[in-house]
Amino acid sequence: MSLVRAKKHLGQHFLTDKNIAQKIVEGLRPDLGYSDVLEVGPGMGVLTDFLVKKEAYKTHLIDIDGESIEYLHKKYPELQARIIHGDFLAMDFSKVFNSQFAIIGNFPYNISSQIIFKIIENRNLVPEMVGMFQKEVGERVAAKPGGKEYGILSVLTQAYYKIEYLFTVKPGVFNPPPKVNSGVIRLTRKENTDLGCNEKLFFQVVKAAFNQRRKQLRNALSQFQPKGKIDETTLELRAEKLSVEDFIHLTKLLEKKD
Repeated sequence: MSLVRAKKHLGQHFLTDKNIAQKIVEGLRPDLGYSDVLEVGPGMGVLTDFLVKKEAYKTHLIDIDGESIEYLHKKYPELQARIIHGDFLAMDFSKVFNSQFAIIGNFPYNISSQIIFKIIENRNLVPEMVGMFQKEVGERVAAKPGGKEYGILSVLTQAYYKIEYLFTVKPGVFNPPPKVNSGVIRLTRKENTDLGCNEKLFFQVVKAAFNQRRKQLRNALSQFQPKGKIDETTLELRAEKLSVEDFIHLTKLLEKKD
């Protein structure tokens, strides 16, 4: 089989180190109650080689690259019915899975945040994700309040998932090598994902607060008319100082009628 060409417009950097691939796959914990795993962007199957050896779950693949799909069909004839040619971001999970499933992948850097948000939107179906992102993105997802890395991605992910930064991967084990380090993270869905507030409003509040992160909350959240509902000390803070619990509390206050 001829090798698949990495395509810049798809953000492809194929992992070549089998030890790291195995380490990523071993990050999955099917004891959480799922029997299916979806690999996103398998490329030439360096992760897939280890996934298909596992008897605890069935492996499914999705790739937007037609060349990769052709290669994967030849390499894994036993997976024919579970190889999907399509866009993960546009995928309707309910048409493929009728129960919980995990997500794994060496994810394209250019859609990293969109992948995380897709998982959050489908949190009821996805109890776990193990994936490799640009190191900076992995650090942003796992960031704690107070730093410049802490932002919308941090708060919305941590509202529903426990985040673990597992390990860093150097550029030299990819073809072509990226210009930055990569980071592997694991998301484990929290037992209770009910925030106890209006979740649509919660998303709006978090995004508004960080979209003007240099401004105090009184200004960043002015569209929600917070005056009189939120104490002055809190209104003087900036978004990066608030924990997930603080944002939930803030949302509950803003829900109250005048």
